[in-house]
Amino acid sequence: MTTQMSLILLLLLFVTTFHKSISSNDHRLVRCNEKDQKTLLTFKQGINGSFSRISTWSTEKDCCVWEGVQCDNITGRVTKLDLKGQPNFDDEPIKVLKGEMNLCILELEFLIYLDLSWNEFDLIRIPSIQQNLTHASNLVYLDLSSLGLDTLHISMDNLHWLFILSSLKYLDLSGLDLHKETNWIQKVNTLPSLLELRLSSCKLNNFMLNSSIGYLNSSSIVTLDLSYNNLTFQLLNGFLNLTKDIKHLDLSWNNIHGEIPSSLLNLQHLRHLDVSQNQLQLSIPDEIGQLAHIQDLDLSMNMLSGFIPSTLGNLSSLNSLSIGNNDFSGEVSNLTFSKLSSLDILDLRRLSVVFQFDLDWVPPFQLTEVYLDNTNQGPNFPSWIYTQKSLQYLDLSSSGISFVEFSSLTERIFVELLLSNNSIFEDISNLTLNCSWLGLDHNNFTGGLPNISPIARVVDLSYNSFSGIIPHSWKNLKDLTYLNLWGNRLFGEVSVHLFELIQLQDINLGENEFSGTIPIKMSQNLEVVILRANHFEGSIPLQLFNLSSLFHLDLAHNKLSGSMPKYVYNLTSMITFHLNSWYPATIELFTKGQDYVYDVNPDRRTIDLSANNLSGEVPLELFRLVQVQTLNLSHNNFSGKIPKTIGGMKNMESLDFSNNKFSGEIPQSASLLNFLGYLNLSCNNFDGKIPIGTQLQSFNASSYIGNPKLCGAPLKNCTTKENPKNTTPSTESEDNDTLKESLYLGLGVGFAVGFWGICGSLFLIRKWRHTYYQFIDGVGDKLYVTLMVIMHVEDLALFCKS
Repeated sequence: MTTQMSLILLLLLFVTTFHKSISSNDHRLVRCNEKDQKTLLTFKQGINGSFSRISTWSTEKDCCVWEGVQCDNITGRVTKLDLKGQPNFDDEPIKVLKGEMNLCILELEFLIYLDLSWNEFDLIRIPSIQQNLTHASNLVYLDLSSLGLDTLHISMDNLHWLFILSSLKYLDLSGLDLHKETNWIQKVNTLPSLLELRLSSCKLNNFMLNSSIGYLNSSSIVTLDLSYNNLTFQLLNGFLNLTKDIKHLDLSWNNIHGEIPSSLLNLQHLRHLDVSQNQLQLSIPDEIGQLAHIQDLDLSMNMLSGFIPSTLGNLSSLNSLSIGNNDFSGEVSNLTFSKLSSLDILDLRRLSVVFQFDLDWVPPFQLTEVYLDNTNQGPNFPSWIYTQKSLQYLDLSSSGISFVEFSSLTERIFVELLLSNNSIFEDISNLTLNCSWLGLDHNNFTGGLPNISPIARVVDLSYNSFSGIIPHSWKNLKDLTYLNLWGNRLFGEVSVHLFELIQLQDINLGENEFSGTIPIKMSQNLEVVILRANHFEGSIPLQLFNLSSLFHLDLAHNKLSGSMPKYVYNLTSMITFHLNSWYPATIELFTKGQDYVYDVNPDRRTIDLSANNLSGEVPLELFRLVQVQTLNLSHNNFSGKIPKTIGGMKNMESLDFSNNKFSGEIPQSASLLNFLGYLNLSCNNFDGKIPIGTQLQSFNASSYIGNPKLCGAPLKNCTTKENPKNTTPSTESEDNDTLKESLYLGLGVGFAVGFWGICGSLFLIRKWRHTYYQFIDGVGDKLYVTLMVIMHVEDLALFCKS
């Protein structure tokens, strides 16, 4: 009996195991739903080009194993679709979808999660809601943010399709152009389960404050982001029907005005509040201290005034505090921050308040970021900052500092150290600066250059008194993208390794005493090259004109010689316009006879080779760089003619060919340069008539003087001389000897009669004698005038040489 029971139990165990095995195999054998597969393939039809995930979508494979697709293990229905793009911000975006985004994808009935963000669609197709989009109520997560990276904003005409997403809890449409959807608030209000709404940078229309339908019914929302929309409503009590449970509210970068309403400060669960970059006015209410759970508070870049309330010091949970760029008055002391033990980021930049920190104050927090630029901190460096052992970002630019204990400071700041525009007088040549972003420009640093850590990406040491050579160790700065040493006392040859740094985009060595030749090998990523006002000699390297990203080249005021390279220029950025990289500091531009300073994101195309010893004809390739806006070849020895192709450089704003040896006529095509604001063709050998055009006649004569054979407005009018008529020689021959004798005889008799006739008359007739003397005086006057003209020409020659 026992044996039988054992056999029965064993059989039951086997059956159970076998059943589970079959069930498990059945689950693995469940294939993608045919309807879902058809919908996915319809979506794929609108995609252009190859994409690693989409290219695997084929009927030869089960759609549940397609890249980015996830199915339910039992039903085989598609539940998750993750096709988020993967942009490469250092270069062109990679692994992105392009073409048409078809919202037929919402026909996937059991889809819970959909992420199509960070792609490059140029069109959004919304199918008929009534016919197709009736089964998408299971969708919980939808992210369509940051589409259309090339065009910045891709337009979505309406949001009518939102009403079917009754289960939606997360919605992110940031970056979509929704300005045509005038009732976006009503459409969002149809989502009863919505917890997180992100509509940043959507070009939203303003709230209709005079109508109840204009209020966003956010009774369920815990996260709301309406930043970067240029909203101009007044921040009134109850402007939104905010739930008491809201935790994240971002209204930054709009034009919201009015005062901070007390209702906003009653949101007890608020963790993140950002109303920066608006036009909020009056003072911060004392009720700010009621936000007991607030962690991130950003009121910066507004028009807030009055005293900074002491109740800020009660926000013990505060992690980040930004109140800079306002009009506060009064003073700030260490008592304001005495309870902020959790503080990690402090932004008080551009405040006119008086800072009263005790010299021996040790804060209760350890900050990683401090922004005190454009405040009055000096002359001594704030002593409490030395106590911050975890500091990574420090900005004390323009704060009146003249003394810093660098050895105590630079050892631990590994990201950003900005001390620009102070009066720091110190020799730091024996230090190694370990940060990635270093800004010590516009100070009084002396001695040699410091050693720089290999992690450095941005180095600005311009406008100081550094001397000596560039340290050999700088060849190890493999990540360096921006280097500015303008306006120091550096000398010697520049190491070829510096130009070879692969990541280098911007190099500015202007206003120093560097010598030698310009290195031949250089980074192919260079966009800005400034070597102005040094002692570089030799020829211009061919490689400079093969840098496809280069848009600003300044080699002026050196000792360069020889001719310009003659071959196909690969300066793509000067032929086809595109936005260049963001720049961390200013770039010096010299144009229109003045110094210009361009801030971040410069888009001006410039070539300046002036004040060198360059010669020969200017290659035709130079005049094919149609995006160039400033071209300066003055004070060289260039010769030849200006080609007709100069008329194609229609973006030209500043053109200087003065003090060269250019010749020939100014081409008629030059009159097509309609944006010229500065022109100087003086002191050359141009001839003929100045072409008639709107711009060329708008300049005064100084733009053309020093070209003796040039005429036409604004110079003197051109005169046409008639050629003398041809005379027909006599066909009869005469005796040469007889002719000569008769000629000599006639001359002799004529001279004798004329001499005695005139002289005798002068002696005998008084009236004739007075007329003769007047004639002599007139000849003297003419000689004087001629002498003055010659002296004026010599002065003009000296002007052209200057």
